[in-house]
Amino acid sequence: MDERTRLRLDVSYDGTDFSGWAAQPTRRTVAGVLVQTLDLLLGAGVATGLTVAGRTDAGVHAAGQVCHLDLPAAAWREWEGSLLRRLARLLPTDVRVRAMTEVPADFDARFSATFRRYEYRVTDAPFGAEPLRRHEVLAWPRSLDPGLLNAAAAGLVGEHDFAAYCRRKENATTLREVTRLDWRRDPDGILVATVQADAFCQAMVRSLVGAMLVAGDGRRPVDWPGGLLTRRDRSSEVTVAPAHGLTLVAVGYPDDPAEYARRSDLTRQLRVPTRA
Repeated sequence: MDERTRLRLDVSYDGTDFSGWAAQPTRRTVAGVLVQTLDLLLGAGVATGLTVAGRTDAGVHAAGQVCHLDLPAAAWREWEGSLLRRLARLLPTDVRVRAMTEVPADFDARFSATFRRYEYRVTDAPFGAEPLRRHEVLAWPRSLDPGLLNAAAAGLVGEHDFAAYCRRKENATTLREVTRLDWRRDPDGILVATVQADAFCQAMVRSLVGAMLVAGDGRRPVDWPGGLLTRRDRSSEVTVAPAHGLTLVAVGYPDDPAEYARRSDLTRQLRVPTRA
């Protein structure tokens, strides 16, 4: 087999017109667009094994997405100096590959990651979202209190079973460690939630935001979102916040590349569903 080189790709995209990350035969997706463009540049099937850190849902944006793929080493040597600019010319304007870096073969964009960090943006301005930001900011119809939002967030930090906030997958764990969850109001009045964890299950971030928002506008007590953690099934009381307010802003990895394989093995043990 030909020697292959593993590449890390740092990717950003406006999720508005994408049906999520994962390739789907009849829908426009980020992975689908990337693969089509790479096939056009390099030849069909030359780039293989596209793997992403966070499989974002339809409408979710990314400023710091990470994925990896493998190329024949000879092809990388030939294209290394020009591939990024060639991709920039061919990719649609709502997705960018911001960097391509050669990494060790045991780097895994998904399983080597130590954290994912998201931000969710909301405005409670009486006029709604500014037109130029309507695709990234949720307009909330009630006034929000940052103090109440942060009080609600405090009850969700730490290692918990987030079954009430996750779409259940057979044999998959809903145990997660949220290491950061807080709200701030920026000078422009936009409220921003920052959520960081080792990993997230499907719809978890938007479910957490949905629960905190009804505490932040006073319709639920601040201990209500944390109280749902005692449940072992998804709660029908939680409204999933709309996708367009959410952005994946960063993915973290071990500082020492020698730790990639160990981290990947550990994550697989914790996260990969087992067959009964």
